[in-house]
Amino acid sequence: RYLLEQDFPGMRIGPEPTTDSFIAVMYGEAEGNVPGNALVVDPKKPFRKLSRFGNAFLNRFMCSQLPNEVLKSISIIDSPGILSGEKQRISRGYDFCQVLQWFAERVDRIILLFDAHKLDISDEFSEAIKSFRGQDDKIRVVLNKADQVDTQQLMRVYGALMWSLGKVIDTPEVLRVYIGSFWAHPLRNTDNRRLFEAEAQDLFKDIQSLPQKAAVRKLNDLIKRARLAKVHAYIISYLKKEMPSVFGKENKKKELINKLPEIYIQLQREHHISAGDFPEVKKMQEQLENCDFTKFHSLKPKLIEAVDNMLANKIASLMNLIRQEESNMPTEMVHGGAFDGTMAGPFGHGYGEGAKEGADEEEWVVAKDKPAYDEIFYTLSPINGKISGISAKKEMVTSKLPNSVLGKIWKLADCDGDGMLDDEEFALAKHLIKIKLDGYELPGTLPSHLVPPSHRKPFQTAE
Repeated sequence: RYLLEQDFPGMRIGPEPTTDSFIAVMYGEAEGNVPGNALVVDPKKPFRKLSRFGNAFLNRFMCSQLPNEVLKSISIIDSPGILSGEKQRISRGYDFCQVLQWFAERVDRIILLFDAHKLDISDEFSEAIKSFRGQDDKIRVVLNKADQVDTQQLMRVYGALMWSLGKVIDTPEVLRVYIGSFWAHPLRNTDNRRLFEAEAQDLFKDIQSLPQKAAVRKLNDLIKRARLAKVHAYIISYLKKEMPSVFGKENKKKELINKLPEIYIQLQREHHISAGDFPEVKKMQEQLENCDFTKFHSLKPKLIEAVDNMLANKIASLMNLIRQEESNMPTEMVHGGAFDGTMAGPFGHGYGEGAKEGADEEEWVVAKDKPAYDEIFYTLSPINGKISGISAKKEMVTSKLPNSVLGKIWKLADCDGDGMLDDEEFALAKHLIKIKLDGYELPGTLPSHLVPPSHRKPFQTAE
């Protein structure tokens, strides 16, 4: 709702877990709903494989179509609200985690939403997050409604969230968490407004880059599937080879299923395969219980060679083709909805802040603090209205900024490049130090509005 800036058919927002269905929000010329059973038989939609989850799921699945600019670039899958407490005991009638896993394997980005004032990872949420295993690079976490707590509480909530996630997601890397208030209402607590704006910008940039990276991600998924298929072939052919031709098939099958971890280790050594490419042992054992090993196929070395050749040679050339195509095409970005409010104008991120302060003012922005800077300047014993680099250094190092940063400030402030600073250049250096100490980035080149008035004409003609 926040990204689209309009309601979509089937949407309902409330404090309780309101969404009880999986809703695919997609672009369509006319606004309307398509129910799950009709959706999985539509050859133009990518949902046909979902029919295996049965009617209980399909009755809780729909596609919501509307003519929204954002949806021309991305489609959104809105999942049901996570249940907690007593409600978790009531079955949904379909395997919720399996459905999540199906979507997780096919999407570009997974966004986990948490409320800052109601932080809890229920058993169902924990299971849901575990079903995303292997898709860690796609996961982003949003800590929403952060304006409803003060700074001290927010710090505690953030720490508690990271601790809880660390227990559920078994990786040493920390997930990227975006903190903010993602709705169009006034902020209840404005202390962290700048933080919320910066975080929202980062999240928008992350989502906007998705259409660009879609082709590379699909290629990445193809490589992943090819490696898994190759390993699968080795496992199946080994089981086939070990089966007796006449008697004792059932006993041998049980023995092989129990020995599966040892078979994995043997195949790893024999074919130099990474342990991470093998399917999960327990899951594989469960699936093998219902299979007839005698119907398995023997290994076909030519097919394995073809996969190896594809991974070693063809993928590299395909990658180059994608890069060439991307460089020749205009950069594809997500437009419309909330994304358009972040592009330009006085409410764009960083507008009128840091080095951009005073960009649309006629007066030189440094002038307001220049009297204070002048007092320092004249204590440094200027000769012919200028101070040497040594004198400037003595004053500049009091900021405790590292030399690499002060060196950049010196380059920007010494407008005429004479190795000395006049009163205006010194004031500019102090202004740039203030910008850096306030937590903003320094510009790569000096913006025209920061050039000292006495240096403006010669500086611009030199350019």
